[in-house]
Amino acid sequence: MADDTLIPPSPKYDPAGDPPPDDAALFAENEPFALFERWFTEAKAKEPNDPNGMALATADASGFPDVRMVLLKGFDRDGFVFYTNGESAKGRQLEANPRAAVVFHWKSLRRQVRIRGLVQRASDAEADEYFQSRDRGARLGAWASKQSRPLEDRLALEKRIAEFTAKFGLGEVPRPEHWRGYRLVPLSIEFWRDRPFRLHDRLVFTRESAGAPWGKSRLYP
Repeated sequence: MADDTLIPPSPKYDPAGDPPPDDAALFAENEPFALFERWFTEAKAKEPNDPNGMALATADASGFPDVRMVLLKGFDRDGFVFYTNGESAKGRQLEANPRAAVVFHWKSLRRQVRIRGLVQRASDAEADEYFQSRDRGARLGAWASKQSRPLEDRLALEKRIAEFTAKFGLGEVPRPEHWRGYRLVPLSIEFWRDRPFRLHDRLVFTRESAGAPWGKSRLYP
C-alpha cells in the first residue's frame, strides 16, 4: 500500500470560484494544427519550464513499450519534429517500428494534448540547420555521447567530450551522421482539459492517413 503522505489528495473545487474557460471558445477550431498552435502559444506564456517538453512513447520490434521525455523542436501541418541520436534506444525502436505517441501536459493550464501517428525521418537539411543552432557544448555532446549504451563512470564521458573538443578546436562542429530528426505524422490528436470532479473535456481529431480529411468528435471523460 502506498504511503498516503506521498500522494496529493484529489483537488477540491470552490463553487464560488472562477468558472473554467468557455468550452466553445476553448475548442473553437475545425482542424487540429490551428488548435494546437493556439494552446501551445498559451503554454509558452504560462508554463514555467519546457512548454515544449513531451513524453514520447515508442515500442521495439517485439511490441515492448518505452517512454521518455523529449523536446518538440518544430511543428507544422506535416507533423511534429524532434531530434535524437539514431543509435539510441528510441532511435533503434523507431527504425524497427516507425510508430509513436506523444503527450504534452501543461500543468499551469490544466490541459494536455495526446498525439499518435507514423514516424518519418526529417531531411538531412532540416537536421543540419537545427544542429548548427544548438550551443557548441550540445553539439560536442552529440559526438561524445554513445546514447543509451553502458557508461562506466562520469569521467569516461568527460574524457570523450575533451577528445572531441580537441578534435574540432575552434572550427565548426558538424552534425554526426547518427544524429537526426524525426517527424511524427499524426493520425490522431486529442485535446483534454481539466474539469471539476473528473468530468473532463476531451476533443479528438482523427484521420485514416496523412493528407486525409480530419474527423472531429467528443469523448466521455
